[in-house]
Amino acid sequence: MPMPYAAVAVSVSKYPINTHNLAGAKTVAHWSELKIMRNPIGAARAFDKISRGGFLSSSMASQFGGISFSSTAGFNDESTRELLLGRETRNMSRGDCLNHKLASLSGISSNFHDALYFSRCNYSTHCSVKSTRELINKAYRNIPSHVKIVEVGPRDGLQNEKAIVPTTVKVKLIKMLVSSGLPVVEATSFVSPKWVPQLADAKDVMEAIQNVEGARFPVLTPNLKGFEAAIAAGAKEVAVFASASESFSKSNINCSIEDSLTRYRDVVSAARELSIPVRGYISCVVGCPVEGMVPPSKVAYVAKQLCDMGCYEISLGDTIGVGTPGTVIPMLEAALDVVPIDKLAVHFHDTYGQALSNILASLQMGINTVDSSVSGLGGCPYATGASGNVATEDVVYLLNGLGVKTNVDLGKLMLAGDFICKHLGRQSNSKTTIALSKKTANASKL
Repeated sequence: MPMPYAAVAVSVSKYPINTHNLAGAKTVAHWSELKIMRNPIGAARAFDKISRGGFLSSSMASQFGGISFSSTAGFNDESTRELLLGRETRNMSRGDCLNHKLASLSGISSNFHDALYFSRCNYSTHCSVKSTRELINKAYRNIPSHVKIVEVGPRDGLQNEKAIVPTTVKVKLIKMLVSSGLPVVEATSFVSPKWVPQLADAKDVMEAIQNVEGARFPVLTPNLKGFEAAIAAGAKEVAVFASASESFSKSNINCSIEDSLTRYRDVVSAARELSIPVRGYISCVVGCPVEGMVPPSKVAYVAKQLCDMGCYEISLGDTIGVGTPGTVIPMLEAALDVVPIDKLAVHFHDTYGQALSNILASLQMGINTVDSSVSGLGGCPYATGASGNVATEDVVYLLNGLGVKTNVDLGKLMLAGDFICKHLGRQSNSKTTIALSKKTANASKL
């Protein structure tokens, strides 16, 4: 399966592209050149519009292998088109593209494809071949060399479980996650047990992991009372959570966006006096279960408020998992206009199977912190239909294949996932775990 990368550059000055703005009025644009840019998926979509609209001759289409890309979700207005097609471009000559027909569309040569997916014939995702690394660096030049993974399984992953998970199980899960090399493990949340009974043992969990070294353990605090309880329990880092959707803010934390920001200013102020770092979360950054699509400007507003009040990092969460690169990229562009890139993280749920593609698009924009949950555990009690977070195992597998360092041992991570899934009595939601488990099972039969 080719990578989702479209390195297309072809002169199309005489070929108009039909486009539509938000009001649905048709306009016609002439493009002098289609270029490789920071978001290659946008290039694929534009190329597809040219070919499907009949503006690309059959001879030209055949030069590109007859391949088209038909996904157009979230790509329906001129401003979005400019974000997807017009930022940080680089030129490729038409001759170069014609010399590399398949590679220019998939961003990957046949040798590169083989090396990436069947490295040394043992299905290893570690990018250990020098030529492969060089090709990856060329194709994905904006992707950071190291990514910090924030594991949210013990809190976000378990909070929606109906059956109470024993404190001892939670503590063992946290220790196993730390042993895999994860640098940050969100341990619990100091919210009212009335609203989230699964996390009523927050104090006991924190007491049990006080002497665990090798990772940081932030905890969620919805207000000053929760912050004080967290500090009393030994928390050394906290997190606050706002929403980009007014309706979701009221259903999730029972107050408006502005009221929540006022609460968090008090929390951040108290934390500053104790030299406690504060992480900020924003939920519903592309879609809301009540309001539908969320404008990027709303995300940018909340992000700036959290940044200005002193949050060291702001995690942008697609709470209901409706985002695609076509909606995630404009959202990130808006956030990047008001918050430094090194202060942004992404947090994707995998409801529509788009989490990894959204992560890849975020990495290409320079984001270097990704939230995920072991075995894809998770969901939100106030977001009907939202599935679990993207599986940490799948994120590590992706990053290994890209040659990006995480310092996470995939084998140990899978053991942690197996442990919690056995306790919950269900199969892992990690595609990587399922595939590698089948491979191991088949090998044992030989």
